[in-house]
Amino acid sequence: MRLVRFGDAGREKPGLLDGKGRIRDVSGEVPDYSGEEGLSPRAMEKLRGLDLSAMPVVEEGVRLGPPVGYVRNFIGIGLNYADHAAEAGLRIPREPVIFNKIGNCIVGPNDDVMIPRGSLKLDWEVEIAFVIGKRSRYVEEADAMSHIAGFCVCNDISERHFQTERSGQWAKGKCCETFGPLGPWLVTPDELDIDNLGLWLDVNGVRRQTGSTSKMIFKIPYTLAYVSQFMTLEPGDVVTTGTPPGVALGMKEPEWLKAGDVMTLGIDGLGEQKQRVVPFEL
Repeated sequence: MRLVRFGDAGREKPGLLDGKGRIRDVSGEVPDYSGEEGLSPRAMEKLRGLDLSAMPVVEEGVRLGPPVGYVRNFIGIGLNYADHAAEAGLRIPREPVIFNKIGNCIVGPNDDVMIPRGSLKLDWEVEIAFVIGKRSRYVEEADAMSHIAGFCVCNDISERHFQTERSGQWAKGKCCETFGPLGPWLVTPDELDIDNLGLWLDVNGVRRQTGSTSKMIFKIPYTLAYVSQFMTLEPGDVVTTGTPPGVALGMKEPEWLKAGDVMTLGIDGLGEQKQRVVPFEL
């Protein structure tokens, strides 16, 4: 299944894509894709049983929101592709590098990305993220996939000056407003070969990132099992799993994002995003 949330920001409704790629409004059957009520295995089973032909078709051109709502915990994994670690001048980690993003930095897949105050080095990162479907603590790797409700595209927007030159934790460069575009869809695990998906990102029509999940250092089941040893993840929590090479940070002469730039990005089977970079506004 491909789950979507549509409508004005903060007032999104849940929908499902039908066989023709049209959004069907299922808000009469499920309140939202958030928490256990909307993302648990029981909720997924209910959605699979719906007769989509009986659900209202949503008009084309409607805004798409992030495919999961009210995210409490947004976890990032750093340096999870060997070639990205190399371009950053860092060693391949022996264990997954974990950092925090903030749930309220999440926006829809085509919403604007704002340049934060004081920004000097704004960067892009196409990533595959997974959304937790049931409570996860001390999860065994062999059982990890049963804890995942679905997968989506994430643009892990990063401010490198804040992240690496302002002292302290990476969170400074990862948590600014609009730094977490998600979507367009949340795709259930049964529809994907997560170990062999292509990722790409363009800036102003120029290809910057090309990669494959086959190049991940730490695969998704291991990553979930590992993270669950240090924290308990709840339904609706999001974990984004690292980026392939091609970020601005890795360039000899970095071309940092600026106002007016347009990012387009996507992952096989998970759809595409498009964001315009805009100045900060209160």
